[in-house]
This record gives sequence, structure tokens and C-alpha cells, in this order.
Amino acid sequence: MKPTAINFPEIMKYPLLLRFLQYIATLASGVGKRKKLFILIYHRVLDAPDYMRPQEVDIESFDWQMALLSKYFNVLTLEDGLQRLQNDSLPARAVCITFDDGYADNFTNALPILQRYKLNATFFIASGFLDGGRMWNDTIIEAVRNMQDSILDLSELGLGKFDVSDKSSKNQSVREVIQKIKHLPFDQRKNYVEYIASVSQNLPEDLMMTSEQVKKLDQSGMTIGGHTVNHPILSSIDLNMAESEVLENKKHLEQLINKNVKFFAYPNGKPEIDYRENHAQIVKQNGYLGAVSTQWGVASKVSDPWQLPRFIPWDKVPHKFMLRMCRLYCA
Repeated sequence: MKPTAINFPEIMKYPLLLRFLQYIATLASGVGKRKKLFILIYHRVLDAPDYMRPQEVDIESFDWQMALLSKYFNVLTLEDGLQRLQNDSLPARAVCITFDDGYADNFTNALPILQRYKLNATFFIASGFLDGGRMWNDTIIEAVRNMQDSILDLSELGLGKFDVSDKSSKNQSVREVIQKIKHLPFDQRKNYVEYIASVSQNLPEDLMMTSEQVKKLDQSGMTIGGHTVNHPILSSIDLNMAESEVLENKKHLEQLINKNVKFFAYPNGKPEIDYRENHAQIVKQNGYLGAVSTQWGVASKVSDPWQLPRFIPWDKVPHKFMLRMCRLYCA
């Protein structure tokens, strides 16, 4: 599906307010050695709003967000942003755009919009799901979406029963189930997901990118980053397995695009919960120049390059989106 044309009358509905917020963002993003780097995190760019994924942007929202960034901010590649952060040459209102996981709509929906506004983004790819794979949380989402029964009975797993009688209850139940099993040991979580998948049918096999799409992303000028093979919570597996996940993912992606993969994103990404300092050391020792977490915040010169904070945008209108960015620069 092609992105819709940007509705500039709506984006520019409050031009003076946006210009004022740009001025505030200039001050808030720091001066000299105190300048800050804002790293945005996305996962999907949907064709249209989805009741099962209300936190994800769709094409229309992503389009105006990129229009806003291209007009009022300085969007840098992640490599350029980190280099300029360290050598004190970062421009005001500096922003990097990142995507996690490797969803197919990153290629079909996000890429054309990024190209329209001449913006670069970094795509962190979990290589084990390329070419027809499906992430565990997506299996749960799609299994529950397809359910015809009004109750999801997971008593056999010790999780209880869940109301899935309508769209709202399906969304709420999925959130509860995912939260309950997210941090289980890898093999146990895998077994639980397979059980849930067994109560449904016709699960999609085209949610993630193909290897060819990853190559084309790279060839288009986008940056490809590592994200493990199977997207485990690193703190839930032993260190040897964690190192294998990091290294094998890096090797696979480098062979695919025939160049070095320089940056990494921790799966799920909460420091001391989803990964720890020893995992950051593994990433550093395996040749990465930097890594990003999902800790909310903006990066400064004193930030650990292997544990950089990011932020998830969710505002539905331009001036509120921009105001939130200003406030976070100040945090």
C-alpha cells in the first residue's frame, strides 16, 4: 500500500505555534558540549489503525511525523549522531530515527515516506524471523485476533481464563498474557506460545521482512543494525546463549548486506530488567560501535554509547508531538 499524500493544511494548522516550539526545542536540546541527541523508536507502520496494536503508528501518522521532523529538526544517521555527540559538533534539535524487529511494513510503508523526506533511519533486525518467521508476541496477537470462542482458556498453563468476546477484550487479554509470559525462560515461553497458537488458525506468515527487502533497505541508504537472532530477553538466558544470539545475528546480517553492522538494539531493552551490564559488554566485545535500549530519555555526551536511551512517540497531533519532544530534551 502506498503512503497517502501528506495533509499539509492540517500539519501547518498552527505554524506560529510550531515555529515557537522549534525555538523552544533549540534551547532545550542544549548548547555547545551540552547538546542532546533524541533517538526515536518505532516498530511498525501500519496500513491503517489496528485495534490489536493501538500503540503502533499507521501510514498517515508516520507521514506527518516525518514531515514535522524534516521541517523542524535535524535528522541524522545514528552513526553521524553519535560521532557528532562525542566531538561536540551536534546541531540543535538533533534526532535519529530507529525501528526494531524487522517488520515487512518497515519496507513497504516506512521506507517510501522516509525517502520522500530524504531521511535516514536505522533498522534493527532480528534475523531469525526473516523470510516467513513470526515473533512470539505477534503469534499471540494474531491467534487471539482470529479466535471465534469468547473465552481463551489458559488454565492448563496456570495463566487462567481470558475474555476474548469482542475487540476491546481481545486487546486487553493479549496485553495481560504477553506481560505474564514475557520474562519466562526462553524455552518455557516458546512452549506457552505454541500452545496459544494451537487454539487458532490461519496465522500470517508475511509480517516480517524478507532477506531481499533487508538488502534493498541497505541499498536505499538506510542503516541495518543487529537485534539478536530470536529476540530473547537476554537476562532470561545464559551468557553463552546470549553471546551466540548477538554474534550469530551480526554475522548473518553482515553476510546479507556485505558490510559491517555497527549498532545493536537490546530486545525489549529495559536496563537491569531485560539486559544487564554483562550483556552490554558482550555487545561491545563483538565489534559494535554502540547500542540502544528502551530506557526513556535523550542521549548526552555522558551517556554510555552501549546503552543509549530512546523514546516512543505517541501523540496524535503535530504540536503535542513536538511539545513532548521539547519536554524530553529538558528532562
